[in-house]
Amino acid sequence: MLRSLFAGISGLRVNQTMLDVTGNNIANANTIGFKSSSTVFQDTLSQMLTAGTGAGAGRGGTNPIQVGLGVQVAATNTNFNQGANQATGRPTDLMIQGDGMFVVQAGNEQTYTRAGAFNFDETNTLVTPKGGRVQGYLLDATGAPTGGLVDVTLDTSALGLPAGPPAVELTSYSIGQDGKLTGTFSDGVQREMAQIAIADFANPMGLEKVGETSFRASANSGAPDLGVAGQGRRGSLVAGSVEMSNVDLAAEFTNLILAQRGFQASSRVITTSDQVLEDLVNIKR
Repeated sequence: MLRSLFAGISGLRVNQTMLDVTGNNIANANTIGFKSSSTVFQDTLSQMLTAGTGAGAGRGGTNPIQVGLGVQVAATNTNFNQGANQATGRPTDLMIQGDGMFVVQAGNEQTYTRAGAFNFDETNTLVTPKGGRVQGYLLDATGAPTGGLVDVTLDTSALGLPAGPPAVELTSYSIGQDGKLTGTFSDGVQREMAQIAIADFANPMGLEKVGETSFRASANSGAPDLGVAGQGRRGSLVAGSVEMSNVDLAAEFTNLILAQRGFQASSRVITTSDQVLEDLVNIKR
């Protein structure tokens, strides 16, 4: 009798978790770069009433008799499918067409995101809306990435510009499909200034969400495999566009109904078990 009560309570808990996950997905239906999650259930340990037996002399085998003890959350899986392309026309808005994530230095921590709504701050550094610094590589004379990760900036001090007067100044910039930041200068020459870094993971579903539509590496995601767009499994960049949320509202509303009905059914199990217990208590009356 009490087993059914505890099974009903476990059903309430997991369906509440499903409601929480679904509600968060719906709330972020218009969040740039958001990746939806789904809830996976599994049963808990079953109580063995009678073990199975093999066939013997004159008798056949018997199956085990077990009673389940409820349900639990096995995982909340993140869906990393590509979101829709939304054109913005802003040259600093970037979308990864394919696999990979942008690398962002947020304080002392390196995080990873698919949300490419970037802009240049007052120091001409490419940053996220919350001020995280987008990471990339300096380029050598052949245009190949060199050295470790650095902040992507419009700094021209390392380009070896011709000495003035007149001074050679940056007049415009663009970001290509390969992530290279190319500047056009007042002397009419285009110069490659930096290249945006792209991280890839062996198991993206193992990443931990840290807020601000960002993730951090975990023990099960594997270490980030750093590179540039179009290299290995990494996708290309689309400038002037952002990746929208991959939340499917039709599926999420269906999940809401499933979670609600599961919650109601678990509540009914508790109510019915309570009524049976009450009947037992009242037998002597």
